[in-house]
Amino acid sequence: MKLCIVTHTIKKGDGQGRVNYEVVKEAIRRGHDLTLLASEIAPELQQSPEVTWIPIPVEGWPTEFIRNFIFSNKSAHWLRKHRSQVDLIKVNGAITTAACDVNAVHFVHSSWLRSPAHISRNRRDFYGFYQWLYTALNALWEKQAFQKAKVVVAVSEKVAQELVNIGVLRSQIQVIVNGVDLEEFSPGAASREKLGLPENVTLALFAGDIRTTRKNLDTVLHALVKVPDLHLAVVGNTEGSPFPQLAASLGLVKRVHFLGYRRDIPEIMRAADMFVFPSRYEACTLVLLEALSCGLPVITATATGGAELVTPECGVVLPDSDDTNALCAALLSLGSDRLLREQMGKAARAVAEQHSWATMAQTYVDLFEELTQNEEHRSHPNLSPPSRPITLPLGSTGAN
Repeated sequence: MKLCIVTHTIKKGDGQGRVNYEVVKEAIRRGHDLTLLASEIAPELQQSPEVTWIPIPVEGWPTEFIRNFIFSNKSAHWLRKHRSQVDLIKVNGAITTAACDVNAVHFVHSSWLRSPAHISRNRRDFYGFYQWLYTALNALWEKQAFQKAKVVVAVSEKVAQELVNIGVLRSQIQVIVNGVDLEEFSPGAASREKLGLPENVTLALFAGDIRTTRKNLDTVLHALVKVPDLHLAVVGNTEGSPFPQLAASLGLVKRVHFLGYRRDIPEIMRAADMFVFPSRYEACTLVLLEALSCGLPVITATATGGAELVTPECGVVLPDSDDTNALCAALLSLGSDRLLREQMGKAARAVAEQHSWATMAQTYVDLFEELTQNEEHRSHPNLSPPSRPITLPLGSTGAN
């Protein structure tokens, strides 16, 4: 099979980039030839004889909007010229104006635009307007992109429902959950002293972008006021963040530990007793699966994509991200019962073990192979969707 993947980045250490990296590695393992239209790929992929890299440079342009526009047009031009040379094209969202076979959707801009947590609803300035415009245009372009795809892959059940809400047929959608590195993110002990965290206390962990209210650290801090013995470690860039000041105003300085941006997340997770992440909007977050993989009980919310993985045996899913009382009750329940946390931690790890990167990548390549074996599909270029849904096991992300 000659597979073409169109995406900005293909490497570890990047949400969508890691997904595509693992898919490429699995396709290479099976002996397929790959053409990668990307701005950046991992060095080891550049050395692979099975890989042809078509660089699409976008550095130097001032905004993400312009960079994405240039990438879209350059990639579409190449695809229209060379479509007959590949068997299947996989893209991510509205990354290109050209038609594709498989579109993997990590984020639905139409849903984000309607979310009460959208930046434009909280900032009535030029930046807020820019974010509204960026999201609105992407919402328009992504609908067009999904209509051109034969199969649309959703990275969570939440994303699948959001796709249905904007008119994508459910029979056209396959859910493949993002993966997790089961070795890097594994249960174990960690030195809190080395991490600058207090010992002999119950410690919850929050991780994400804390420069806006989308991840919902504000509700966590307000709930923490009512859980007097619980400490909270916060991972995220504090520059421009309002939350250190909020924590101080709530009298939480001694119990909330802002760690800044960190690269040692697995070690920090091993030092924590639970993970709390009731985000107001997520398509599918890698950090949720990473916490499960480290054996942490999870408290999250239905607005968080991937929350369907959190069973009552391994955590708590809140119906309302902003329900401070419900979050407080969950924190009290887990914070006061070490045995319960240990039981949930084991169940959490068992859930994560079903969603390794290898399992996810195999599911993607299985889909590609089934599509290319379909004679109707191989006729190029204006192909109708498969006559029956392709049944695949659930497998999922990460944003950012």
